[in-house]
Amino acid sequence: MTDSARPSERRSAARTSVVWDAVRPHVSAGADVLDIGGGTGGFAVRVAELGARVTVVDPSPDALAALARRARELSVEVSAQQGDLSSLLEVTGPSSADLVLCHGVLEVVDDPAAALATLRQVLRPGGVLSLLVAQRHAAVVARAMAGHFAQAKALLDAGPGERDGRAGHRFTADEVTAVVFAAGFAVESVHGVRVFADLVPGSLLDLEPGATAALVDLERTVSERPEYLPLAAQLHLMAR
Repeated sequence: MTDSARPSERRSAARTSVVWDAVRPHVSAGADVLDIGGGTGGFAVRVAELGARVTVVDPSPDALAALARRARELSVEVSAQQGDLSSLLEVTGPSSADLVLCHGVLEVVDDPAAALATLRQVLRPGGVLSLLVAQRHAAVVARAMAGHFAQAKALLDAGPGERDGRAGHRFTADEVTAVVFAAGFAVESVHGVRVFADLVPGSLLDLEPGATAALVDLERTVSERPEYLPLAAQLHLMAR
């Protein structure tokens, strides 16, 4: 990421670099990749540029239209299907994907365990799941720092699997690892994502030369350190 990149691109790089680093080795030309809830295609298009066959399933027609425009601009092919996890098997069929991206979706489903069971059916034997979820401890801190002390207390006291109001489910590292394991997956790695990226003022990244590259390097360094997992806004798991 260069200093000439747009501000939005610099902030995105700081927030997504750890996830992309983990996903990239599992993408190969000709592989079938399913991005559930992939929206406007931020990840899907990058995967398609590497030669994979990518299908995005998302409930929003507006997001899928934006995905189609992005794919055309970059001259890549991405299949777009309207749907969600409840209809996923009807859209894709079982054993149809080598890699499934499920980023920011598990929080909003009614039953995370059932959702993971569906994803396991979609994956071929030996297939890989990339799972990105919101992390409970960081959400507590964010609520408290915003002055929402009662909300922070309620989230702190919530048990595994309980919803955080309209925001949906929040997970600790132990909780999400347990539910993924119970669904029949073997967890290969857990990374903390956005440990510092959400705390750094955007103006610093926009104005300070080299700041984004240094922040990305820091995020990569702390992502695998277990003591920093509770500080991460998100947790990223690779499972097989």
